[in-house]
Amino acid sequence: MNRGDDERRGTDDPYTTMGGTRQTRTRMPDDTGAARPRAPRARASRSTVTVVGVAVLLIAAIAFVNRGPGSSGGGTGRAGGEPESSSTAATGDKPVTAKGPSGIPSGFARSSQGAQSAASNYTVALNSADMFKTAERHAIVDALYTSAEASGLKASQDALYSAEFLRRTGLDTRGEAPAGSLFVSRALPVGTKVESADADNATVSVWYSALIGMSSPSSTDPVKSSWNTLTFRLRWEKGDWKVVSTTEKKGPAPLPGDQAASDSAEISKAVEEYGGFTYAR
Repeated sequence: MNRGDDERRGTDDPYTTMGGTRQTRTRMPDDTGAARPRAPRARASRSTVTVVGVAVLLIAAIAFVNRGPGSSGGGTGRAGGEPESSSTAATGDKPVTAKGPSGIPSGFARSSQGAQSAASNYTVALNSADMFKTAERHAIVDALYTSAEASGLKASQDALYSAEFLRRTGLDTRGEAPAGSLFVSRALPVGTKVESADADNATVSVWYSALIGMSSPSSTDPVKSSWNTLTFRLRWEKGDWKVVSTTEKKGPAPLPGDQAASDSAEISKAVEEYGGFTYAR
């Protein structure tokens, strides 16, 4: 489920109860910064290389122009000489347009790609700030989980999102941030992997980066980023992919860059101005 910073949340972190291993391995680079020997350069004239390159491009252009409507192009054209779509065109099942609670897309394709799209969108929903508010959390669980799982899960989550847990997160009992502060909780899927799939069941892992924390000048828990992998067991139910269970682990995490961290005002402004994505395969 929703993921937070382990050190801040301690043993009450609701996400550690879902069965995730939360293990991270970081491989340090073996480049020590020492200068590497360069391969000897060929002594061919630069002008000669340029002339050869231009000639190759010219020959390719002439061949392309000479392909008339009747040219088969090696059997890749359509009937009547119409060329096939470019290999760089967008592929995959069309993104859904239906929206459920909290703007969560619904009605995914009954396919491997549809299961990946569902898992990506569900990762965003389960890591949203709405999960810290009772009514919104219940609506999300009802929308995403199978009917058999939803009722019991809501009760257990209510116990985990206790008043004490919310207080330590910096929120009041309603899940609201203090005046002048902005609570940030977002997931940004990077990629998906199908572990297994058939017509009725699918297991899909989503590798994602997340932001969580309180953005304010006086915050003792500023917005941080993390990397995690969330694995969904999905089942086809009532015309859509529904969640049976989830497990989560930390990583894979890349080395952090050399950018300086922004102050709370810049973070809050960005969160308010940049809306989240609807993800599809």
